[in-house]
This record gives sequence, structure tokens and C-alpha cells, in this order.
Amino acid sequence: MKSKLLTTSLLASALFAGLGFAPVMAQHGSSTPGIDQTQQAIGARIQQGLASGHITPSEAQMLYRRDQEIAARESQFKANGNVNPQERQALRNDVAALSDEVERMMANRDVVRPTQAGGSTNGIDRTEYRISQRIDEGVRSGHITRREARRLHSRERDIERHEIAFKSDGVVTQRERRQLRNELSNLRDDVERMLTNDRRYGRG
Repeated sequence: MKSKLLTTSLLASALFAGLGFAPVMAQHGSSTPGIDQTQQAIGARIQQGLASGHITPSEAQMLYRRDQEIAARESQFKANGNVNPQERQALRNDVAALSDEVERMMANRDVVRPTQAGGSTNGIDRTEYRISQRIDEGVRSGHITRREARRLHSRERDIERHEIAFKSDGVVTQRERRQLRNELSNLRDDVERMLTNDRRYGRG
């Protein structure tokens, strides 16, 4: 119990630092220790979620990818030797949104328990990850709007919820695997149709 309270306390401290409660000295130049500490705390929470089963492997990959994108933006902002207040606030907003997403997943009642070999869905997990990557590519290229991406990611999460339910008894049957593959195939086809469409959108 004490260790859980300590972990929560450390996480809260790091989050406060990242959201603007870092010492004044950290607000100058290219130093962003509060933001960096918050990202480390988020990484630890993702690991906790994987261990507890609240976050699936494909969800973790998505969260880590978002974290890497924030880190890349931070490096870009630091390139000229100074992170201005607007850039600092943009990073805090990105980190706060990622933290909120992680905590929403941690609060979800659907938990993936460790399963026997019959409950393994590694191939399906890899397909989910590839689809998630393609959705993000579509947003970057302008073929998929952010609103469409949210709907597509929502469908992906629904499939993952089905996967969690199928894994709950330790065995994923052939019929359940076929259902997951069919759902993923339909989602992948929709994503690819959007990506090959001539339409182009802005990032808004």
C-alpha cells in the first residue's frame, strides 16, 4: 500500500512539474526538465498499464508513438537554443493530453489478463499496430481528417475491446480469431480507400 502511495505521489509531483509548476529557472533557455520528468512518469504509467492488463500492447505502441512525436517536437523547438513560452505551452498541452489518455485507459474496467498460448493474438496485435500507423500517415499526408482519424481509432479500440473479451477465459477460439480478423480487414480496407483517394485536407 505504501509503495502504491509513493508511486502515486511521485507521479503527481512529476505531472505538476510538467504542467507548469517547475522552478522558475527551468522556464528559460532550452531547458525543459519539468516536461521531461512528466514524459518519464507517463512512460512508467504505460508500463504499469501493460503489467496490469489495463493497456494492450497495441495501445501501448500508439501511446509510445505519441510520446516520441512530442519528444521530436521538443527537440525541434530546442534546435535554436531557446524554447519560447508559446512552444513550452504547446509541449505542456501535448503532454497533458497524452497523460489524460493514459489515465483514461488505466481507469477502464476491461483488463487483459495474462493468458495461455491459446490466448495469444500476436498476429492480430501487429495488424492493429500497422493500421494505426496508416491512419497517422493519412493524417500527416492530408488524406484523412483528424475527425475521421478519431472515428477510425475509435473503431480500432472497439476491436481491441472485443479482443480483451475473447481473451478473458484464456483461450481465443478460431471463430473469435476469424471475427477479429474480419473486423480488422474491414477497418484496414476503409483506411486504405481513404489513403488512395485524390482528396487532400489540411491538418485542422
